Amino acid sequence: MRAALLLGVDEPLVVETLTPEPLGPHDVRVRIDASGVCHSDVSIATGLVPMPPPVILGHEGAGTVLEVGDRVTRVRVGDRVISSFAPACGECWYCVHDQPNFCERMLDVAMTRHSRRAEGKLVFSMSGLGTFADEMINHEWSLVAVETDLPAEQLALIGCGVMTGVGAVLNTAQVVPGSTVAVIGLGGVGQSVVQGARVAGAARVIAIDPVAMKRATASKLGASDLVDPADGDVADQVRALTGGRGADYAFEVVGRPETMVQARDVTRRGGTVVIVGMPKFDATVTFPAYSMFYDEKRLLGSNYGSAHVRRDFPRIVSLIEGGSLDVAHMVTKTIALEDVDAAFAAMLAGDVIRSVIVPQP
Repeated sequence: MRAALLLGVDEPLVVETLTPEPLGPHDVRVRIDASGVCHSDVSIATGLVPMPPPVILGHEGAGTVLEVGDRVTRVRVGDRVISSFAPACGECWYCVHDQPNFCERMLDVAMTRHSRRAEGKLVFSMSGLGTFADEMINHEWSLVAVETDLPAEQLALIGCGVMTGVGAVLNTAQVVPGSTVAVIGLGGVGQSVVQGARVAGAARVIAIDPVAMKRATASKLGASDLVDPADGDVADQVRALTGGRGADYAFEVVGRPETMVQARDVTRRGGTVVIVGMPKFDATVTFPAYSMFYDEKRLLGSNYGSAHVRRDFPRIVSLIEGGSLDVAHMVTKTIALEDVDAAFAAMLAGDVIRSVIVPQP
């Protein structure tokens, strides 16, 4: 199997041929048909989130099952599957309490190594997945089978960006019809928040980003209003669009303390602030204590869109098939495995919504 390895923080990825380990009883070998390049991958590559190298990056993928261990029950050879970076064992305390995005087996799955380099050293796979490859071996808990003819490039994005964004709206915030929603940050996850707000029946979706291309894409995907931070104070602009009050819901999809504060500022009294973006590991944010009490603003974190993947992945597939979600317009370009570093640069420059790796035959 060929895979893109991170050998050290801030180093270019290296494509190598690895030798897979024999399948364990609950392991699944998957041919990767497409893998999205997500900002979380950049966070690992730059050391923002620590992970021991060498590691196969990638966690947003879709593929086809090639082989299964002798105790696998959730998928079969030939199934089309979407990877989930949060495994769902179905048995731990969080899984049985309907919060499988906090599955207690997550660390065990992430730390299991399934392949070796030429000299024999075992390598980690990001989140126990490692989708920047032409094949991967995963625990069955990290895969969800779907029955659909949708292109793999679209299915791949469900595994992280679409689930995180749409789930933040429908699961975490539970946006009600007729609401006003503000979205700060319009990358792949932010565009999914925009679409999730539309699916939820929001009357107004205010899309906020300094990059014109991203605002234009958000307009195509359902945003009713576009805000450029260069045009003045963002909170003032949002209040001008909402009768002077602010948005009912504000979603921060950047992961920076300053935009988290901004999300609070654009939210009306009694409204809801949802933190979706992943910050630096040691970042902190400060809000005025009296205002949090007096204005009764709810502050919610959203981890993986509060996902229940075995329920939500098929539901998202149905929304795409029915035309309620447009994932095709989120795929800016398809690339080869060797082009991942260029895709990282394009993402950081604001040139793409999503680059998707399609392994070459």
